[in-house]
Amino acid sequence: MRDVIGWDFVEAHPGWLIFALPPTELGVHPSDGTSHELWLICDDLDGTVADLRARGIDFAGEPSEEELGTWIRMHLPGGVEVPLYEPKHPPAIDV
Repeated sequence: MRDVIGWDFVEAHPGWLIFALPPTELGVHPSDGTSHELWLICDDLDGTVADLRARGIDFAGEPSEEELGTWIRMHLPGGVEVPLYEPKHPPAIDV
Protein backbone atom coordinates (compact mmCIF):
# COMPACT_ATOMS: atom_id res chain seq x y z
CA MET A 1 0.00 0.00 0.00
CA ARG A 2 2.76 2.43 0.93
CA ASP A 3 4.65 1.99 -2.31
CA VAL A 4 1.72 1.68 -4.70
CA ILE A 5 -1.05 4.01 -3.50
CA GLY A 6 1.32 6.76 -2.40
CA TRP A 7 -0.58 8.17 0.59
CA ASP A 8 1.47 9.92 3.28
CA PHE A 9 2.01 7.83 6.42
CA VAL A 10 3.77 7.46 9.73
CA GLU A 11 5.26 4.21 10.97
CA ALA A 12 4.04 3.77 14.57
CA HIS A 13 6.13 0.61 15.07
CA PRO A 14 8.20 -1.32 12.53
CA GLY A 15 5.75 -2.47 9.85
CA TRP A 16 2.72 -0.70 11.40
CA LEU A 17 1.87 2.02 8.91
CA ILE A 18 -0.81 4.62 9.60
CA PHE A 19 -1.93 6.39 6.43
CA ALA A 20 -3.20 9.94 6.06
CA LEU A 21 -6.36 9.59 4.01
CA PRO A 22 -7.84 12.09 1.60
CA PRO A 23 -11.16 13.76 2.58
CA THR A 24 -13.63 11.04 3.50
CA GLU A 25 -17.37 10.38 3.34
CA LEU A 26 -19.46 7.68 4.99
CA GLY A 27 -22.42 6.30 3.05
CA VAL A 28 -25.03 4.33 4.97
CA HIS A 29 -27.56 2.57 2.75
CA PRO A 30 -30.51 0.24 3.36
CA SER A 31 -29.60 -3.42 3.07
CA ASP A 32 -31.05 -6.87 3.63
CA GLY A 33 -27.61 -8.18 4.58
CA THR A 34 -25.21 -7.70 7.44
CA SER A 35 -22.04 -6.93 5.52
CA HIS A 36 -20.07 -3.73 5.16
CA GLU A 37 -17.87 -2.59 2.31
CA LEU A 38 -15.30 0.17 1.95
CA TRP A 39 -15.47 2.10 -1.34
CA LEU A 40 -12.86 4.64 -2.39
CA ILE A 41 -14.02 7.62 -4.47
CA CYS A 42 -12.22 9.79 -6.99
CA ASP A 43 -13.17 12.65 -9.29
CA ASP A 44 -11.66 11.11 -12.46
CA LEU A 45 -12.06 7.34 -12.61
CA ASP A 46 -10.31 6.84 -15.96
CA GLY A 47 -7.30 8.94 -14.90
CA THR A 48 -7.10 7.35 -11.45
CA VAL A 49 -7.31 3.81 -12.87
CA ALA A 50 -4.59 4.61 -15.42
CA ASP A 51 -2.35 6.04 -12.67
CA LEU A 52 -2.92 3.08 -10.34
CA ARG A 53 -2.37 0.55 -13.13
CA ALA A 54 0.95 2.25 -13.88
CA ARG A 55 1.82 1.76 -10.18
CA GLY A 56 1.01 -1.96 -10.36
CA ILE A 57 -2.61 -2.15 -9.14
CA ASP A 58 -4.69 -4.82 -10.90
CA PHE A 59 -8.39 -4.25 -11.63
CA ALA A 60 -11.21 -6.75 -12.09
CA GLY A 61 -12.80 -6.20 -15.47
CA GLU A 62 -13.72 -2.81 -16.90
CA PRO A 63 -15.55 0.15 -15.31
CA SER A 64 -19.30 -0.30 -14.86
CA GLU A 65 -21.78 2.55 -15.30
CA GLU A 66 -24.43 2.54 -12.55
CA GLU A 67 -26.98 4.97 -11.14
CA LEU A 68 -24.58 6.02 -8.35
CA GLY A 69 -21.63 6.55 -10.70
CA THR A 70 -18.97 4.65 -12.57
CA TRP A 71 -16.98 2.07 -10.64
CA ILE A 72 -14.48 -0.76 -10.87
CA ARG A 73 -13.03 -3.24 -8.35
CA MET A 74 -9.32 -3.04 -7.68
CA HIS A 75 -7.11 -5.71 -6.15
CA LEU A 76 -4.98 -4.19 -3.40
CA PRO A 77 -1.80 -5.74 -2.07
CA GLY A 78 -2.63 -8.70 0.17
CA GLY A 79 -5.56 -9.79 -2.03
CA VAL A 80 -8.12 -7.30 -0.72
CA GLU A 81 -10.67 -6.24 -3.32
CA VAL A 82 -11.97 -2.65 -2.98
CA PRO A 83 -14.37 -0.80 -5.29
CA LEU A 84 -13.23 2.56 -6.65
CA TYR A 85 -15.85 4.89 -8.07
CA GLU A 86 -16.50 8.30 -9.54
CA PRO A 87 -19.85 9.41 -8.11
CA LYS A 88 -22.57 11.16 -10.11
CA HIS A 89 -23.94 12.75 -6.93
CA PRO A 90 -22.37 15.83 -5.35
CA PRO A 91 -19.79 14.83 -2.72
CA ALA A 92 -20.93 15.31 0.88
CA ILE A 93 -17.50 16.76 1.69
CA ASP A 94 -18.47 19.85 -0.36
CA VAL A 95 -21.68 20.55 1.61
